[in-house]
Amino acid sequence: MIFFILLLFLVLVAQITELFLPALDWMYGAHIYIVPVIVFYGAMALPLSLTLALAFFAGFLLDALTVQVIGTRVEIAFGWSILLYGVLAGLMHGLRPLFMRGRWEVHCVLSGVCTSVLLLVQYLMISFRRGSIFFTREVWWQIG
Repeated sequence: MIFFILLLFLVLVAQITELFLPALDWMYGAHIYIVPVIVFYGAMALPLSLTLALAFFAGFLLDALTVQVIGTRVEIAFGWSILLYGVLAGLMHGLRPLFMRGRWEVHCVLSGVCTSVLLLVQYLMISFRRGSIFFTREVWWQIG
């Protein structure tokens, strides 16, 4: 339980830290994401109930920071990040037996893939709301 509380604290600190980290100009304005790495590590190390609680907390923080209302439309509705973190953390938790046997390589690669999927789904939701699915090179650099 202490480990879970520590991960909650780390997610909070990482979310605040991400706000102050500048964009990487040499990578077309890409950002460094720390919170997904912590959540996906928690998915490997915690039981399913605590994994989903950690995903809920991280998704709630992300939604609280990114929900935007433009005119009468909502860009990303509140709760979508919670759902995305829950699904992706559940996927990582499903591969937990590999981690327990010492095969951490799969989770290392999957953590990067899931972070990219998280950003891709967010960009897709914003694009569908705005009515165009046109991604620029800068968007693909941020997702990558």
